[in-house]
Amino acid sequence: MNDLSTLQSSLKSRINSRSIGLKLLVVCALALVMMIPALFVDGLIEERTRRAKDATSEVGGLVGGQQTFLGPTLSIPYTVPPATPSGTPLHGVYLVFPAQGAATVKSRTTERRRSLFKVPVYQADLRFDAAFDLTGVPRTAPQGAVLDWSHSQIVVGVKDAHGALADCTMTVDGKTDTFVPTDNTSNLGFDSAPNHRQAFTLFGVGAAQLAQPDAKFEVTANLRFAGAQRIALLAYGKTTHLNIEGDWPDPSFDGGFLPVKRTVSPQGFSGEWFVPFIARGVPSEGTMSSVYHLADTALGVSFVEMTDPYQSVNRSLKYVLLFLGLLFLSYFVFEVTTGKRVHPAQYVLVGMAQIIFYLLLLSFAERIGFDLGFLVAGAATVILLSANAGWIFASRAQGLRALICFSLLYSLIYLLLRLEDNALMVGAVASFLAVAAVMYFTRKIDWYSSIAVAPPRAQENGSLAPKDNA
Repeated sequence: MNDLSTLQSSLKSRINSRSIGLKLLVVCALALVMMIPALFVDGLIEERTRRAKDATSEVGGLVGGQQTFLGPTLSIPYTVPPATPSGTPLHGVYLVFPAQGAATVKSRTTERRRSLFKVPVYQADLRFDAAFDLTGVPRTAPQGAVLDWSHSQIVVGVKDAHGALADCTMTVDGKTDTFVPTDNTSNLGFDSAPNHRQAFTLFGVGAAQLAQPDAKFEVTANLRFAGAQRIALLAYGKTTHLNIEGDWPDPSFDGGFLPVKRTVSPQGFSGEWFVPFIARGVPSEGTMSSVYHLADTALGVSFVEMTDPYQSVNRSLKYVLLFLGLLFLSYFVFEVTTGKRVHPAQYVLVGMAQIIFYLLLLSFAERIGFDLGFLVAGAATVILLSANAGWIFASRAQGLRALICFSLLYSLIYLLLRLEDNALMVGAVASFLAVAAVMYFTRKIDWYSSIAVAPPRAQENGSLAPKDNA
């Protein structure tokens, strides 16, 4: 019997002698396992993002959507006689762009709500000035084409005519005419990507008195349209100058060219573009086949939300493994420095609290914004984790240490999300320092010994140290 007791004691001692090393491996494995529920949270974020996009598309469709405009362009019908008496004549439209194009846009932005989702919509006043020089026109017409100058028109185009807030007008020499829908260029469209044509709704004004061979004239067009999320203008002149002003504080300048000057402030923005003919890359006149790629010259501004909650929460979730690892390492250091064992099930509960933090963050961010949502969700999670540390180690002092440690950890999460371009560097440095801290605090631990290395200590309230619960 004594030999059996000795054998059992020896086996128990050998198992305990590996407990610290094995425990660290178990903690690392648990951090990887907790990535599984994190994937479900990621799926939930994607679902909410899709709902937000659907709401944006629905509201945008009602007010005009993302608008793109074509400035005044001369449209001249032409006919190519058949090569044989029994053949069919070829009809088409010959486009002549102004030699000089100058446009100004002033936009006013508001937010429309669809359930929890906000969509930026705008009303824009557009003024297009165009100076035409028809000397030598046509230069690139099809061989044998006959231009019908008597049915020529000045046309303007818009991607979605449902956003019109007023009639479009054209002024020439103090005389104002109203644009009307036209069908002689109903097939007008410009390629903006392979196998994709961006179609335009066109409005025209008869220009038979203006458009004559070798004529020169100037026109001004005024439009008022509503839209959502983005406004863009094509470089409609051989040389195009554009100014856009608005009251949106977070614009994103995009399109084929970036502005040569821009200012952004909490009160609004302004952008100025200048596109010379050599940079436009599209002929100054020609048939539709020669100007298909005019959409590549779009000069645009997108009205984005810099504090998009779904994008911010998704970015925070990308660091979930890093922060689960730091969280578990913190508890492991508490464990080995206090001599109190923590059961793997308790590590799982800590990991679930971290996962639920992302759910809280997502739900609050949708309603009160990301910053306040992070404050509420982060404070609740830090308090819970700190209280849990106090309960596990039966020590108020240990709970206070946990509160300080986890507050710094969640502050680091928020800092990473706000740094953007420097987030990777800061995250890497923080991870390095965290591992270095674990090495330092565990430098005197005998990894082959039992985990209960610290002697029992009296608690603050005078009670004895808790017993080992593993």
